[in-house]
Order: sequence, then structure tokens, then C-alpha cells
Amino acid sequence: EVQLVESGGGLVQPGGSLRLSCAASGFSFSTSFMSWVRRAPGKGLDWVSTISPGGSSTTYANSVKGRFTISRDNANNILYLQMNNLKPEDTAVYYCRRDCDASRGQGTQVTVSS
Repeated sequence: EVQLVESGGGLVQPGGSLRLSCAASGFSFSTSFMSWVRRAPGKGLDWVSTISPGGSSTTYANSVKGRFTISRDNANNILYLQMNNLKPEDTAVYYCRRDCDASRGQGTQVTVSS
């Protein structure tokens, strides 16, 4: 059974940083493309970033490029999202996603507010 458990969200002031984690189990994490997606209040699901299985290739939505960094630890089956210079418009529930079948975890809330 695929399990994805996100953590690390919280309340942060504009300009602050957070690091999200996603613990993966039940599948071959090291051979899977993985992504972060988010859902802002009242909006649809938006793609944030994707990382290749080995971690050598990453892509980002224009809205987060230069501020967010996706990474992975294949030895421990963990996906990360380092978020810097956070803005109020980054407020959302963040989910990690296994791209081959769009499996997602329960999400972690990120709120950026002063």
C-alpha cells in the first residue's frame, strides 16, 4: 500500500522559511518521479515542483522558482521541499505526490501571514 505522510507545515511570517517533509512507504521510492502540489483556499490543485528518481533533475512552477527547492533522500525514502522567502500567496495545503498514479498524502497546511 502506498503511504505518503507530509509534515513540517505551520504558520510563518512573510519572508520566512519552512521545510516540508514527506515520508514514503509501500512502493519503490528511489525509482519514482515525485512532486509537490498545493491547494490554496477555494482553489484547485496547483503543481509546485517535480524531482527525478535520482534527484538530478528538478523543475519548478514559475511562481516558486528561485524560492523553493525540492530534494530527496532515497536511502530513507523522504521527499523535501525547502521554502524560502514565503509570501502570503503561498498559503495552501501542500501535498507530496507520486507522479505515476497521482497518489497523495493527507497534506500539511502552510499559512503565511503577519
